[in-house]
Amino acid sequence: MKTLLTGLVQQSCSDDRSATVAKSVAGIREAAAAGAQLVVLQELHTTPYFCQTEDAALFDLAEPIPGPSSELFGAIARELGIVIVTSLFERRAPGLYHNTAVILERDGTIAGTYRKMHIPDDPGYYEKFYFTPGDRGFTPVKTSVGSLGVLVCWDQWYPEGARLMALAGADLLIYPTAIGWDPADTPEEQERQLEAWITVQRGHAVANGLPVVAVNRVGFEASPGAGDQGQRFWGNSFVAGPQGEFLDRLPADREETRVVAIDLTRSETVRRTWPFLRDRRIDAYSDLMRRYRD
Repeated sequence: MKTLLTGLVQQSCSDDRSATVAKSVAGIREAAAAGAQLVVLQELHTTPYFCQTEDAALFDLAEPIPGPSSELFGAIARELGIVIVTSLFERRAPGLYHNTAVILERDGTIAGTYRKMHIPDDPGYYEKFYFTPGDRGFTPVKTSVGSLGVLVCWDQWYPEGARLMALAGADLLIYPTAIGWDPADTPEEQERQLEAWITVQRGHAVANGLPVVAVNRVGFEASPGAGDQGQRFWGNSFVAGPQGEFLDRLPADREETRVVAIDLTRSETVRRTWPFLRDRRIDAYSDLMRRYRD
């Protein structure tokens, strides 16, 4: 059995960037002290979720990669001897920005990056204003702890991204996330949304025979200039095994760091008895390249 001890850092974020980054650092250290070999941080964890509004001044939050945050977290990875998945607002060039996950090797170097491919544009999630869709495809990042299929938030709703990561040899799927409820939604609607979010990702685990790690932020973040309106991020970070089984699940209403043991050898066992990759009809799927079959 090859066990990967994986740390999940579920935190709230504020306008105080130094304090917010300090929470991420504290979570990493707590996970490493508990034996984590890999630590996953949530989407855009160094700032509030600024995409609730469209404001050109907020592009000032972006930074290059390599840059201050990747250097900071790289130094921590090197100090602790762990692999870290961090999530940053990338300034690639003037007027060109991405929502980018950075995978840091245990020696502090950048093992690879993933630029978010699916960009939402919904009330309270105006990401198309800020982010250019990724252009690096669905390629796992090879690290000392395994081949990491890192995707980001809205990507988690799409089976195509998960499948392509699996076909490229990912050992697990990782989703840094920032998702929450509109407080105006009814409790029944909030429950439907949460269960859909969990279910679709567990489905990716089942369909691909891979563990899934989803790390979401928590807490209420007001929408600038909108009074008490905003998003209440629903936490519920979790790890599922290759049959979709819960290995652990964090609460909805508080910050927490958790270390979860993932048996990476179970994928081989599960795929031998649930051979979905073997039975795919790749000769009949060409229409998936079309937007819609009219």
